[in-house]
Amino acid sequence: EWQPALKNVSSSWDVGILDGLSGWTASVDDVPADTISRRFRYDVALVSALKDLEEDIIEGLRERGLDDSTCTSGFTVVIKESCDGMGDVSEKHGGGPAIPEKAVRFSFTVMSISIQAVDEEEAVTIFQEQKPNSEFSCRPLCIMFVDESNHEMLTTILGPVVAERKAMTNSRLILSIGGLLRSFRFYFRGTGYDEKMVREMEGLEASGSTYICTLCDSTRAEASQNMVLHSITRSHDENLERYEIWRTNPFSESAEELRDRVKGVSAKPFMETHPTLDALHCDIGNATEFYKIFQDEIGELYLKKNASREERRCWRSALDKQLRKKLKLKPVMRMNGNYARRLMTRNAVEAVCELVPSEERREALKELMELYLQMKPV
Repeated sequence: EWQPALKNVSSSWDVGILDGLSGWTASVDDVPADTISRRFRYDVALVSALKDLEEDIIEGLRERGLDDSTCTSGFTVVIKESCDGMGDVSEKHGGGPAIPEKAVRFSFTVMSISIQAVDEEEAVTIFQEQKPNSEFSCRPLCIMFVDESNHEMLTTILGPVVAERKAMTNSRLILSIGGLLRSFRFYFRGTGYDEKMVREMEGLEASGSTYICTLCDSTRAEASQNMVLHSITRSHDENLERYEIWRTNPFSESAEELRDRVKGVSAKPFMETHPTLDALHCDIGNATEFYKIFQDEIGELYLKKNASREERRCWRSALDKQLRKKLKLKPVMRMNGNYARRLMTRNAVEAVCELVPSEERREALKELMELYLQMKPV
């Protein structure tokens, strides 16, 4: 049971897969409403996830030398939430119902469980997910046939999920684990969103906006002047305040002034996210930098004051040719994930070193790549 009972959530817990539209059927246009979405109720899904981890919890208590009969309260569970579009899922040939050919999946992962023992200062972690990005630890909560760009539809379907999550943050779960009732508190961290989804959930303008960052208020122009000194200033609460300003325009400003005041928040933030740099774009950013270094080393830029565009183009084509010959890496217009991962390898640096004249610089390049590869798992 939940204490206090969850607000606006039914107390019956023996519910399986629900219709994700839960009663919104009238508002869905020209699509058979009962085919749009399926979900679990969030609280029921969490209980089921904890019961799955029952043995791990008891084992974790034992390993930490805690007496499981005294540890009945003070458990904290950290949940990572993820939501992403699944691209084209249309029927290739078949006569199913006419539904959008895009789908979106909302899922969660139990990241860690810790306990604050009565006489201890620090909380003790008794369960930590070893592979938080693996599909085995990721539990789908809601699947919907919706285009992730369709804001109204997405928020309609995820509305109840957000309401359930909000209810759970103000309540604790009493659940039998290892034969004893124990109490759990949940912390939700929405870190599994890509930039597009973060912008959608947090009411920011889409990716083409002058406000290029989901973490701070920087504009394109500002960021190109200052590549380094930024700190995380945006927050869900601030976005909500800014939306109110956008909606009410209390200072009767022009559209341009108003937009500058709210820094690109122009829709109501719907769900709190904690955006971070995902591994893919981290790889892409690093590889882009290394690609430039490779070119400059091939052309021995460090000996010249400045190089003409022609020279640079020449170095670049030498690099592309070598990578194609040695690694079968075709040149790409824009750096992508697969290219980035294949560029950041020992093989790639070996191939590039064949074109680097100075022995000393070759060693330095190899050393740099070694360092990078050691840091990669982090």
